[in-house]
Amino acid sequence: MKTILPRRALLGAALSVPLLAAPRILRAQGAPLRVGDQRGNARAVMEAAGVLKGFEGRLAWSEFPAAAPLVEALNANAIDTGLVGDAPFTFGAAAGVPAKAIAATRENRGGLAILVQKDSPIQDIRGLVGKRVATGRGSIGHQIVLAALEEAGLPLDAVTFVFLLPADAKAAWTRGSVEAWSTWEPYVSQEEVLNGARRIANGEGITPGLGFQAAREDAIANRRPELTEFVKRLAIARAWANGNVSGYARTWSELMNVPAPVAEHWFARANTRVVPIDASVERDEQRNIDLYTRAGLVRRKVVAADLLDASFNEAIAAGNRPA
Repeated sequence: MKTILPRRALLGAALSVPLLAAPRILRAQGAPLRVGDQRGNARAVMEAAGVLKGFEGRLAWSEFPAAAPLVEALNANAIDTGLVGDAPFTFGAAAGVPAKAIAATRENRGGLAILVQKDSPIQDIRGLVGKRVATGRGSIGHQIVLAALEEAGLPLDAVTFVFLLPADAKAAWTRGSVEAWSTWEPYVSQEEVLNGARRIANGEGITPGLGFQAAREDAIANRRPELTEFVKRLAIARAWANGNVSGYARTWSELMNVPAPVAEHWFARANTRVVPIDASVERDEQRNIDLYTRAGLVRRKVVAADLLDASFNEAIAAGNRPA
């Protein structure tokens, strides 16, 4: 498979090579739980839902442009926990990141999509054969292209991947350096609503659409009360957002400086919810692992059950109970 990799390629560039061992950092007792986030994700919904009151002082937030650097931060012991998609979580696990999933998120998968410009002649995944697709290596966007190719009966090397972070991928796509951009929300809704972009494939029916609240194993051992409280409050916040789509869209758009119609388009379609680590999550994560193994991108045996920690399920269930 031909790929074009920028110099600053991140986690996925070393899939077949173990990551450097994370340094051992001793932290003061009572120090804040270090939480990694991507822009407009967990912190935004928790603030909008009002669930951080009385808890904010126990958290130290770090924002990342995409999941790959967040996973790198987990490996480097720069954060204790963070929310990432199933694809980068799988790549991180294959590279030896010492973390497990303590909660999962599910969402409708229409917002995980391969985009083309509104005037592009390309109509479906077959039209991308031999073409260039921008996405993040090891991202959910990478996964969707592989899954769409496999579903169509096409070779997994039928397209040329151009691996870029979202801002650079958008720039390359806008100037025509690539024919398609495989990405996630809010980028998909933003391009659809504001620029008339078309989805030629999306995640519905071909990818589980999982996300994971990943936590370092030492944090699971030493910061369990804070992690338990965090996943409970995240579940409450997501349930609130699903019941208040228009209101949350207005709040989110003000926080993120993104037009409210983009946010409402995304939230109404996604219906993101926090779910426990159960047999269905294990099964779907193994599907992801197996897809990457078939593509030759995960080169050692990885078992989903070894990556998942169901001991926080009671907290998730409590967060999902009606108030």
